[in-house]
Amino acid sequence: MSVSSSLIHLTSPALHSSATLEDKLRILSGAARYDASCASSGSTRSGSGLGVAHKSGICHSWSADGRCISLLKVLYSNHCRYDCAYCLNRRSNDHQRASFTPDELAQLTVDFYRRNYIEGLFLSSAVFASPDDTMLQLLEALRLLRQKYSFHGYVHLKVIPGCSPELTVQAAQLADRMSANIELPTGQGLQLLAPEKREDEILQIFSTAGELQQERKLPARRRQDSVANPAGMSTQMIVGATPDSDLTILKRADLLYRGSGLKRVYYSAYIPVNSDTRLPALPGPPPLLREHRIYQADWLLRFYQFGVDEILDPAHPQLDPDVDPKAAWALRHLEHFPLDVNHASKEELLRVPGIGVRSMRRIISARRHRRLQSDDLGKLGVVMKRARYFLHDGRFYLGDVPQREDFIRNALTSDTRKKAVSQLSFDFSAASEMTASALTGEL
Repeated sequence: MSVSSSLIHLTSPALHSSATLEDKLRILSGAARYDASCASSGSTRSGSGLGVAHKSGICHSWSADGRCISLLKVLYSNHCRYDCAYCLNRRSNDHQRASFTPDELAQLTVDFYRRNYIEGLFLSSAVFASPDDTMLQLLEALRLLRQKYSFHGYVHLKVIPGCSPELTVQAAQLADRMSANIELPTGQGLQLLAPEKREDEILQIFSTAGELQQERKLPARRRQDSVANPAGMSTQMIVGATPDSDLTILKRADLLYRGSGLKRVYYSAYIPVNSDTRLPALPGPPPLLREHRIYQADWLLRFYQFGVDEILDPAHPQLDPDVDPKAAWALRHLEHFPLDVNHASKEELLRVPGIGVRSMRRIISARRHRRLQSDDLGKLGVVMKRARYFLHDGRFYLGDVPQREDFIRNALTSDTRKKAVSQLSFDFSAASEMTASALTGEL
């Protein structure tokens, strides 16, 4: 199946003839701001001088090597045939609609790139026609970028669930990263809040992307195309729109990581933008602390060799809001501690709160040459205010409280409560253009 310009013309959503390109950019960048797969710039500085980032859909993302990359983050269209309870762009909402044409979007991206505003594009769309017809327009925009304008910058494309696998394969040739939102942790939740969407259609995208990833592992002579979707696949789940527990959310994420070669699951705290009886009434602000803890638990799954059943279980289905998931695990398993930092294995060190992958490697390297003591560990990147309660140096316990859960928990939480409140308190008034989320680092 190939992109047909005649089909593009016939299936284009109705455009506002009075809308200027600047109007479309304002409307469609604003409509894209709730997608967590690309972090916002966070800028609220007013004015229109050099470097302005709060307008025009410019957001910041991060590459695998830690570089900050500026992206143009927009929807192709906010005309939608679906009426999902939680979505700002749902069919029944009465607000300003707009759509780009493929050439407008391609030209806009190139113009922004030439002015050094951006390094790439994050493109999604509401489903304004059939999934195939919507996907065809997105592919035409990317084809123009890659072929007409010879644009070789980064492109992240949201694949439209329900489109044919052939179009997903074409998208993989044009985009550096693809994603498709699983939306909610369970099929029952999706049926309740987005009954026009089908879970199997979303999972089909992951299956097709997984097949492409397996093909990339073949010997070069057997590959059909070695550059398809080089950055892999990601998805997003809403946290708090349904009564699903943290255990359910993490089990779903773990299943996705194991089954489809997914690179990353993003989590988005539920923010009420619609009035709908199917949606929960939040007693306070969006559950950002919960989102933060789920990100930390996801980090443990991906980088610390934890299993879901080690982090949570049916008797304890929710993450501890007071301490991070690794510290919560350590407090439940004090029989393993304190560890001798000079003799503990790599796997054991990774279980210590305050020791991350990099600091673990530094410890292993440094102790080959000398016996490590408390003063050495901070210089190696260990967060001693957490790690000290779970370590000894072969002679002395490094903590300053007894090895009891209640004492250690009190020590861990007393210094972090004020910090957590200040980091996770944001303005969610109508005047606020953006929300922020605390993303995890090493635990």
